[in-house]
Amino acid sequence: SPVPAPGRPPGPAVPTGPPPRAPGPPTPCPRPRAAGPQEEEETEAAPAAVLVPLRAALARCRPALQAQLCDDIGRRLALLEDAWARGKLSAPVRKRMGLLVQELQQQRWDVADEIHCSLMVDHVHEVSQWLVGVKRLIAEARSLPTTQ
Repeated sequence: SPVPAPGRPPGPAVPTGPPPRAPGPPTPCPRPRAAGPQEEEETEAAPAAVLVPLRAALARCRPALQAQLCDDIGRRLALLEDAWARGKLSAPVRKRMGLLVQELQQQRWDVADEIHCSLMVDHVHEVSQWLVGVKRLIAEARSLPTTQ
């Protein structure tokens, strides 16, 4: 144990672990750090760069899913495509969807889920009609045998 310097009282004990957590339910979707406006615009995804991989993921999942579920996911992806084409999606949403698809393609399921959560927390009114389909697609793609 350290010896205090002469003439100095010993200081308070330094905690060695993380601070104790307050009781209560865990937060399901932590808020990500906010990106600055310049960062949001620099890496904005193109519609095809998002929609083509999402539709490909749905096609890979189709044999393992009920037709009704595939149709629902497909309808929600069509809503995403329509919102994008009509200019109804903000730059932060377009950027995060590009990041989400990159993570989906790399089979980094947890990161894709975190991006999904951040979209629901930060842009719920903008994404609520179609993002639930993307969430289901992530879950179904995760359950497929790995391809890498």
